[in-house]
Amino acid sequence: MTLALRLAAKGQGTTSPNPMVGALVVRQGRIVGQGFHLRPGTPHAEILALRQAGSRAQGATLYITLEPCCHLKKRTPPCVPEILRSGVRRVVVAMQDPNPLVKGKGVAALRRGRLSVTIGVAHSEAEGLNKSYSHWMKTGRPYVTLKAGMTLDGKLATAAGESRWITGAASRREVHQLRRDADAVLVGVGTVLADDPSLTARAGPQFEKLALQQPLRIVVDSRLRTPIKSRVLAQQDKAKTIMATTVAASAARRSILQKRGIEILTLPALHGRVLLPALMEELGRRGILSVLVEGGGEINAALLKNKLVDHIRLYMAPLLLGGQNAKGLIGGASPARLKNVLKLHGIQVRVVGDDVVVEGEL
Repeated sequence: MTLALRLAAKGQGTTSPNPMVGALVVRQGRIVGQGFHLRPGTPHAEILALRQAGSRAQGATLYITLEPCCHLKKRTPPCVPEILRSGVRRVVVAMQDPNPLVKGKGVAALRRGRLSVTIGVAHSEAEGLNKSYSHWMKTGRPYVTLKAGMTLDGKLATAAGESRWITGAASRREVHQLRRDADAVLVGVGTVLADDPSLTARAGPQFEKLALQQPLRIVVDSRLRTPIKSRVLAQQDKAKTIMATTVAASAARRSILQKRGIEILTLPALHGRVLLPALMEELGRRGILSVLVEGGGEINAALLKNKLVDHIRLYMAPLLLGGQNAKGLIGGASPARLKNVLKLHGIQVRVVGDDVVVEGEL
């Protein structure tokens, strides 16, 4: 199953809104077929593995990282009938599919077909691999990771807004991989005005090349103040941008942006600002499973206040900036009591280059 999970991970960044799945066919201790799901509309992992195995699947064991599908509401045929026809005798499944169309039904159908089925092998590893998919299935919202590069004393930028570069090249390389793996990258208009980021995923020694896989770029901008020449609005042929705004935005600005190929998403407002839960619900409806937040203190505070952040990843450079007017990780008002603080669990700490990375779940 460990090898099947490694195969599944090869679909990172390309399978959404489908889950990542890997499969192996093993006969008499030898792997005779293997496969992984690459992108929506392509054959599922177990189908590829069974095709490769051919007649050698007779009497073999099929290892799958996710319960096989048994419904017709998708682009490809259901996998359970193919498994039953293949001649395998045993199926080992890492985790149940949280999709209500599949949940428990795939395993039940295999057992009705008189196959031996074991479920739960390497369950936690499989769940971790597809945590965005599982979260989306259960909540209808994308799994949101709040990422920041900061000093040891929690500062994102100087009082004048300078932030390039607080963290080192090794951390920035990881961040570009995070962008490649995410369905979308989100910032507030304040970050656009202060930093003019491109929000593209890049590769190469100096991050000079656009990666093949690009996230959707989302700017939360209630009044469409984003400058027309901003880098986040460029390269629409390679990386699309959505502006999340409100009815307060001017019609003229909307027209200019739309003519440049920018999608304008008008959402409900609260105190003149985009209602963030409404934004996340809309992204979920569009099949966006994962969102990487790379904003400033105010958008971070708003997302945390609305309980829309699922994971925190902080890249901390060995620097002390100081100053009450420097830009901090979380804006807004501080809670008066410690009992009201947000607490992370499942903490992981590691070193990347000269930086320390701390991450955990909320």
